Amino acid sequence: MANIFTNLFGKKENRQPLSNTALLLTITICTFVGMYLLAMIIWGGGFLNPQQFLDLFNNNSYLIVAACGLTIVMITGGIDISVGGSIALITMASVVFMEDHNGGIFSSIVISLGIGLLMGLVQGYLVSFLKIQPFIVTLAGMFFTRGMTTIVSKVPRTANNELFLELKDFYIDIPFLGSYARNGNWIPASIEVGVVIALLVVILLWAMLKWTRFGRNLYAVGGNTESALMLGINVRRTQFFAYILCGLLAGIAGFCYLLHTGAGNASNATAAEMQAIASSIIGGTLLSGGVGSVVGTMFGVMSLKTINNIVVASGLREPYWQSITTGLMLAFFILLQSVILSQRKKKLGNMAG
Repeated sequence: MANIFTNLFGKKENRQPLSNTALLLTITICTFVGMYLLAMIIWGGGFLNPQQFLDLFNNNSYLIVAACGLTIVMITGGIDISVGGSIALITMASVVFMEDHNGGIFSSIVISLGIGLLMGLVQGYLVSFLKIQPFIVTLAGMFFTRGMTTIVSKVPRTANNELFLELKDFYIDIPFLGSYARNGNWIPASIEVGVVIALLVVILLWAMLKWTRFGRNLYAVGGNTESALMLGINVRRTQFFAYILCGLLAGIAGFCYLLHTGAGNASNATAAEMQAIASSIIGGTLLSGGVGSVVGTMFGVMSLKTINNIVVASGLREPYWQSITTGLMLAFFILLQSVILSQRKKKLGNMAG
């Protein structure tokens, strides 16, 4: 992040061109900040309430984690559309085990990570070693997990484990943030445990992508597979571990979803994979691979949900309006990325010439 500001505001003779990842990350952050400030000025109301801002995290901590997993895979040039089904299966299996087999928090964590890891291992092997198209593999994974969710329980289930409910209902107050109720009482703004988990995931993944060999290998494989092979990078192994990591993150996302809702349902996380892909693209991750940032993905989730809140604040409360605006926003960012990167490539080519 420090390099971004150095490149933007440093002395001209010392300024280095922003990488594509840093450039798209900057655009995403500026877009979100501008969008939210505009909403505060025009609509006011809830947008001026700190709790509504923090609810972007509270309601979507699972989506941030899942979208980060998609970002890892998309950086390598792959895709995974099974994460929504994995989240649904994880929540249902965890609740059923807690309620019918006297399980607890630890067992739900093990189930979450176990299912996520298993899906990542199987899909990663099929994609990286058997060279089956990732869309086909993960489409099969999506149908499999949705079907298994119904097999685990045909009816919605609710967790009643005492320790789990204590963790679910535990909120962390943010100092000096809050609002006054009509009776004059101060109501502090707060975040859920899932938000802490999501932020830790983003920080750890950002550090991994920036400072580890595996992180650099992910970008190299997505940028140009043949060049990566010439550099001595094990492309198959890199792709394999990318899917394993995505699976583990889907497991963590499932646990965050369970902490937020406390229930298992076959319809849980419906279309979560599409929202995760959209958030990654809005956050600056290219479908072609080689470019992406988990920080940008987090802001992509926040941008996507903010525009949905703006649509509702405008009086368009029907769900299809949110779908329409999501589609338009996604198309806008894809077009913007294409234009900017095309102009950038042309400019750098002229400078080299």
